[in-house]
Amino acid sequence: MEIRTFQIPDSGPEEAQAHLSAFLGTVDVQRVDTAYAPGGWRVLVLYKDQKRREESKQIEAAIAEALNGWRDRAAAREGVAAHAVLADELLPEIARFAPTTEHELSIIAGARGGAAPLHGGEIVQVVRSTLDELVD
Repeated sequence: MEIRTFQIPDSGPEEAQAHLSAFLGTVDVQRVDTAYAPGGWRVLVLYKDQKRREESKQIEAAIAEALNGWRDRAAAREGVAAHAVLADELLPEIARFAPTTEHELSIIAGARGGAAPLHGGEIVQVVRSTLDELVD
């Protein structure tokens, strides 16, 4: 979450109000506090940046798609079910946190009550490759 403050002066508040209104239309507002001080209003906005949130969702979706593809190929190669290669409930967590080291992956798996996946190195490589592709 982020915080931004605005001042709405007593005299000629139109421009400041328009600026605040435009800003509020671009963020996910969590809370607004106001206080009057001599000369005008002070506005404190606690918000989440929608653009960053949308970018995060896109990155998460790309990683999940890449992991699903890798998991299907690995399962076919080993002759096992996909969830035996990478548990269904762990895949979205990996996509969400995007671990780039096996240590990070083991922390995520441990937080879900499991052990690090057997294919930890490959999983981390899929995440890294996906992130690299998104940056290019």
